[in-house]
Amino acid sequence: MTPPSSLTRYRTLIVEGHEGPGRGLLIASLARLGFQIRHMPPGLHHLDPALPYRELLAGPGRLAVDSQLIAELVHGPLRRGRSRVTWIQALDFAEAVAERDGAMLHLTTTGRTPRERGHRPGDEQATEAAEAATAYARAFDTLAQHVPVVTVHVGEASRPTRVTEPRRPQLLGDTEQLTIG
Repeated sequence: MTPPSSLTRYRTLIVEGHEGPGRGLLIASLARLGFQIRHMPPGLHHLDPALPYRELLAGPGRLAVDSQLIAELVHGPLRRGRSRVTWIQALDFAEAVAERDGAMLHLTTTGRTPRERGHRPGDEQATEAAEAATAYARAFDTLAQHVPVVTVHVGEASRPTRVTEPRRPQLLGDTEQLTIG
C-alpha cells in the first residue's frame, strides 16, 4: 500500500480509525515518505489526555502519530458509557494539528455490511463495529471544521487504498473566532 502523494503536503498526520493490517501498512508507507512515526500508548494520561500529543506536536520535523485520542472519544461511550476525552480537548487537539500544517487521517474499511464480512445477526462485535463506524464518521465531521480530515479506506488487502480529498476547515482564514470561556 502506498499512500497517495497528497499526504506528503502535510507536515503532521494523525492516524485514527480502523485497526488492522491496512493501518500498519499505511504507517510503514508514511515512514518511507520521511515521516517520523510515533505510536501512542493505549492508556491515556490521567489528568490531561491530550498532554503527550501536545508535547509531540511541539517537536520539529515531519510527524505521523498512530493515535488513540479520537478512538477514546468514539469507543469510550460504547464500552464504558462515557469518554475520558472531552470534546473541548479533542477540538483543541485538532486545532493544534492544523496549526502544525497537519491533517487527521480517518481510516475506514470498505463499505461491506457486517453480514458480508461473515457476522451473524445479533453478533455484538459486528454491532459495536457498526456503531463505532457511525461514531467515527460523526466525530470526523465535527473535527473537519477545525483541521483537514483525509479519509483513507483500508481493511482488505485485495483492494487498493483510496484517499478522498480533505474538507477545508470552516474556521480556516477567519479573522474572528468565537471563544468560550
